[in-house]
Amino acid sequence: MSSSNNKPRLFALVPCAGAGSRAGTQGPKQYERIAGQPMVWHTLAAFSAVARITKVLVVVAPGDGFFERNPSAAAVASCGGATRAASVLNGLRELGRVGAVEDDWVLVHDAARCLVTPALIDKLIDACVHDEVGGLLAHPLADTLKLEQAGRSVATLDRRDKWLAQTPQMFRIGQLMQALARAGGEVTDEAGAIEALGLQPLLVAAEAQNFKVTYPNDFALAEAVLRSRQR
Repeated sequence: MSSSNNKPRLFALVPCAGAGSRAGTQGPKQYERIAGQPMVWHTLAAFSAVARITKVLVVVAPGDGFFERNPSAAAVASCGGATRAASVLNGLRELGRVGAVEDDWVLVHDAARCLVTPALIDKLIDACVHDEVGGLLAHPLADTLKLEQAGRSVATLDRRDKWLAQTPQMFRIGQLMQALARAGGEVTDEAGAIEALGLQPLLVAAEAQNFKVTYPNDFALAEAVLRSRQR
């Protein structure tokens, strides 16, 4: 993978290799049906509606089989790793194999964050495409934040500078590869790896509805939001 003198392109990478153990589903949560379709279908539909994105790559676990049974317009790579960070790094390498270069941008997005909209994706791109670092969608923390010890609240933390990180998160492919390789498998989002390089990603204000379906009750809420949009 080498740099290009042409205008940087935009790629999307959707890690889709997780088991979703907290969701209480029998299989991977990203394939559970919400509003009549597998959850990941809603995610991919939002990205397919953004014309500026050159290619969408979905990273699945080896032997997954879902996209073989359910073909998609997105490219699929069976290179998912043991952690999210490993899956993303493997996916970035795959993008390099299909023509992406270090200066191109990648938008990394959770498969289970199925309420993202094309408007939010475009908002992130517009904010970051001329930025030196890149950035992420995030939502200012609204609730009072507590510090817990042994199941009890021992302090109230200042919430004024706290944000809830969301996805997509948009960075240059080469820099993100370097950051993830250095950070190791414990990093939980791409911005954290970039921060470890001493850089400061841009926070782009998003919406509370762009939440990640994580727990059993989240499915009903996501269903309600998607049904309301369909109406």
